[in-house]
Amino acid sequence: MSLARILTRAQVGIESPVVTVEVHLSNGLPSFNIVGLPETSVKESKERVRSALHNSNFIFPEQRITVNLAPADLPKQGGRYDLAIAVGILVASGQLNEQATQGCEFYGELALNGEIRAVTAIIPVVMAAKREHHTCYIPEENLGMAQLVEYQQCIAANTLHALWLDLSGQSSLPFKEERIPISSANTLSSTQMDMSDVKGQPMAKRALEIAAAGGHNILFLGPPGTGKSMLAQRMPGIMPNMSIEQALQTAAVYSLTGKQLSLENWRSRPFRAPHHTCSAVALVGGSSNPRPGEISLAHNGVLFLDELPEYERKVLDSLREPMETGQVTISRAAQQVDFPACFQLIAALNPSPTGCHTDKRASPEQVLRYLSKISGPFVDRIDLQIELPRLSTQELQSSKPEVTSEQIRSRVEAAFSTALSRQGKANARLTTREIELYCTLSPDVAQLLARATEKLNLSPRSYHRIIKVARTIADLSHRTEITVPDLKEALSYRAFERLLGQLTYS
Repeated sequence: MSLARILTRAQVGIESPVVTVEVHLSNGLPSFNIVGLPETSVKESKERVRSALHNSNFIFPEQRITVNLAPADLPKQGGRYDLAIAVGILVASGQLNEQATQGCEFYGELALNGEIRAVTAIIPVVMAAKREHHTCYIPEENLGMAQLVEYQQCIAANTLHALWLDLSGQSSLPFKEERIPISSANTLSSTQMDMSDVKGQPMAKRALEIAAAGGHNILFLGPPGTGKSMLAQRMPGIMPNMSIEQALQTAAVYSLTGKQLSLENWRSRPFRAPHHTCSAVALVGGSSNPRPGEISLAHNGVLFLDELPEYERKVLDSLREPMETGQVTISRAAQQVDFPACFQLIAALNPSPTGCHTDKRASPEQVLRYLSKISGPFVDRIDLQIELPRLSTQELQSSKPEVTSEQIRSRVEAAFSTALSRQGKANARLTTREIELYCTLSPDVAQLLARATEKLNLSPRSYHRIIKVARTIADLSHRTEITVPDLKEALSYRAFERLLGQLTYS
């Protein structure tokens, strides 16, 4: 056999397209060439594969070796192809039966002594292999993350020689059971902060409860020290538990970046809080080799943007499309990559540019200029806007027990389950047509909303978002129809727009 075909997969988003590693041996001067749009790290695999084969006591063929990574128009990067290339050479040179590799996929970077090292993006490739019922050979270091997919045909090997013994039928690699029990993974993390730590601010806690139940974005306004960051950090603890599918999607994004995910708390909602100096590429994703940004790392979780006006306006505006669609598309000349970005935004700001909400030195014109750094279309996509007042000394010294995250989460899960059974998604994700189906308004409620729309000069987007918030409030109260009190409460959460109106006419 002088020709071999081995399967592996490329790292392109979370799709993981199949790459066929074709190895051909022919007569001529000894050479080793890799074609198929390989980047430098892939071209360097020639020396790693050569040394690994020698040090694993295999015969490296002194022939003309041509390795083709198909499809040829898909860029290849990283050391993930080393193992597939080495297995292809073993098959092409007759040191391994081709039948043993049928229906198998191989991943791993080779050390010079033949050890198999970990690679990134292991979860997406195992998920893809599971869909196609392929046996997946991976590095032993990647086993913990890969077993989250719950696929028994995922086999770990630590050396090239051990892999050859398994494929040749001389010694089977053991299947290692290291999975996290789903029952324990489905509980809140013990490290998550509790809402009872936050003194006072009942309106803000109520707004967070509504946001968690309906998947709504929320904005906190208030001076320093009122609890904006504390409340945001406790949001994951009151959100509904992620499903297995959602948790795997989030874990797949983390595996693309090579970031370590806590296997004990892998079903906890992610919380990302990038600094206000971050660039659009860091926030949304990108670079020449597209990588996920902060919004994708917050997939199915919370993205917290503190000191919102300090972010560059173009950086914030880059979030507008992902906030609507739940995904981001990174387009480059060589390829186009889609990353999931279904996150829940929590933003916070201090309305005064001088740092103090009551500072008389800041004129209305200065405050208006400061807040105008945030574009209207961006604010339009935030459903709840809450002003947090300063706490009194009496509130700070109060020993009255505060509501706990567990108490709030029980109400949130009940409301969220109601929405899922009714429409199959969170209220914040309803389309215009679905709003007409599931958020019908009685004549009294419709009349009140019409008056509010004219008085507040609401945009069509804000109009529909108020209805969705009212639908969530009704779900929390176990009401099948939206009532006037539900709509009035939804209309009360427009603090930013009221502030801008006061400043404009002052």
